[in-house]
Amino acid sequence: MGHLAPLNRSIFNQQKTRIAGFVFIWALVLLAAERGQAQTFPASFSQVQVANGLTGPTAMAFVPDGRIFVTEQGGALRVIKNGTLLTTPFIQLTVDATGERGLIGIALDPNFSTNQYVYLYHTVPGSPAHNRISRYTANGDVALTGSEAVILDLTPLSSATNHNGGAMCFGPDGKLYVGVGENANGANAQNLDNYLGKVLRINSDGSAPADNPFPAGSESRKRIWSYGLRNPYTIAIQPGTGRIFVNDVGQSTWEEINDATTAGLNFGWPNAEGTSSNSAYTNPVFAYPHSGNGSGCAITGGAFFNPTSTTYPPGLVGRYFYQDLCSNWIYSLDLSTTPATSSSFATGLPGSSLNLSTGPDRKLYYLSRDAGALYKFIYLAPDLSPTIVLPQSNFNANDFRNFAVNIFEAEGQATPPGSVTVTISAPSGYTLSFNKNLTAINVSGLGTTSVNNGQWSISRNVDNQQLSITMNAGQSIGSGGTSILGVTITRTSANAGSTSNVTVNVTNDSSRTYDTNPANNVYARIISGM
Repeated sequence: MGHLAPLNRSIFNQQKTRIAGFVFIWALVLLAAERGQAQTFPASFSQVQVANGLTGPTAMAFVPDGRIFVTEQGGALRVIKNGTLLTTPFIQLTVDATGERGLIGIALDPNFSTNQYVYLYHTVPGSPAHNRISRYTANGDVALTGSEAVILDLTPLSSATNHNGGAMCFGPDGKLYVGVGENANGANAQNLDNYLGKVLRINSDGSAPADNPFPAGSESRKRIWSYGLRNPYTIAIQPGTGRIFVNDVGQSTWEEINDATTAGLNFGWPNAEGTSSNSAYTNPVFAYPHSGNGSGCAITGGAFFNPTSTTYPPGLVGRYFYQDLCSNWIYSLDLSTTPATSSSFATGLPGSSLNLSTGPDRKLYYLSRDAGALYKFIYLAPDLSPTIVLPQSNFNANDFRNFAVNIFEAEGQATPPGSVTVTISAPSGYTLSFNKNLTAINVSGLGTTSVNNGQWSISRNVDNQQLSITMNAGQSIGSGGTSILGVTITRTSANAGSTSNVTVNVTNDSSRTYDTNPANNVYARIISGM
């Protein structure tokens, strides 16, 4: 079972002894497997495996050039490049990987493209062992030999091997935020003279920022940003706002999502779990229980979904997604309501899922320890081949109407120049015309609509009843972008029957090389009709 059993045994530990906790949780895992829980996703969503072959994955980071770094608990930092897990690790550290210890956190420097700095959170063996944050310099797909710079050595650990935290994120202020577990000793979380049970805020060289909330006293106190936490395994920072959410693994009753944006907050552990009436403690933004609807037992990932553009439904933008390790689900949190409200997003996921993240391609990713794999969610709306119903009672012979068609790119990658063709077909008794010089068209009932006809030219005309309109050389539809066509339809004769249809179809370039799912790349939708 590799490193899976130790990590699950200690994260899931609900009992007084870790052995009893492991037996209890493993029984739950077996029970879930026996029930054969099916995967469920929202309509038109599915998941794809990005890469497999990982051993005990714990965290990941997206490299600006498209690579993905994944930490393995046993000390290897692996590289996924062009969808393939490279055989040679970026680096292999010597770590203490018992329980929840090991290589458990990663962050890339905000200026990685120029300085190539990679920060790793790992457990240094010893008597006692301790967790350390080190910085390494990348040299292509491996670390530069001898490049380690020790950024910060954390408080020595007791014999307890659980509650190590490991979260690391750079904020928009350039500071590194670090989640540190309380090492299975709740009293540590309230003691400002150690690093345990805290979120730290440090400079990239490990020093304490002068504007931290506790600037005087011990070295640990100077670096503390917030405290009263049990096991802050993951942290997420919202793009644009800099809002900081800390996902704190609970003990007996509640899993917490805490807002640590404000400095100096006390989240109450071990004196409070979930919501507390004690005004000295800051309550979670959201907490979910260990029994009942939406229940779980260990929150192991969370991600703000705030991309600048997206191929997902727009209603998901601004939501906070979070996951549970043993229940194998992902929920989303609507932060626009008070209190925040949650809803199910995906269930029946591969076992022991963790480290949910929003990737640079504006899709959600997560790791599964059981599968040893990295997954992402894709949204594939059905190909739209819309029709317009033409009520003949509205048309006299030689009468015409204008309509507009919105062509949009829906998979997050710009179309190659000149690659898209729209074919519009009219029934017998009607003709079509397209004027590429138009910039606006008057649509019945809607008034003037701006169009992009100048980007297109007729490439095929069959008796003016079927027009193929192709995007001009040098023109393209950008990621998530649109282009609007204005077309005129004229009735040339009276026809039997009460209605007829106009159909619209869109195709990509014949090579279909510019998207991982080329059959679902460009769509048409009627935005204005008769």
